[in-house]
Amino acid sequence: MSDKAKPGEEQWTTERCYITELMNSAAQPEVSIARTRVEPGVTTQLHSLSVNEWYVIEAGEGMMSVADGAPERVTQGSVVAIPKHASQRIENCGVNDLIFLCVCTPRFLQDCYTSLE
Repeated sequence: MSDKAKPGEEQWTTERCYITELMNSAAQPEVSIARTRVEPGVTTQLHSLSVNEWYVIEAGEGMMSVADGAPERVTQGSVVAIPKHASQRIENCGVNDLIFLCVCTPRFLQDCYTSLE
C-alpha cells in the first residue's frame, strides 16, 4: 500500500495485488482503509505490518495465513484479525478476483510494511 496513492485509484503493488486507497490521511491518523484485489491463482507476498490490520472479505474465496497458524479458508463476509508484526499472506484459490478491505490501526504508512520473502 502506498502512502502516495491517490484516493480511489487502483495501483499494482509488489505485494502481487491491486490496492485502492479509500481513506488514508494524516488528518485521521487513527485508521486507514484500502480495498485489495488479488487475481485468481495469486498468493500475496509474505509480509508483516507494524500496525494492527483486519481483512474484511467482500468477494471471492481464499486461504489466509497469519503467523504460524494453519491456513484458514475465507469467503465473502469473513473477517480476519491480523496483529501487528504477525506474518501474513493470502492466496486466491477461486476462479474470480478475491476482493477485501484492509483496515489498519493506526493508519498504514509505507514504512509499516516489511517483506518476509
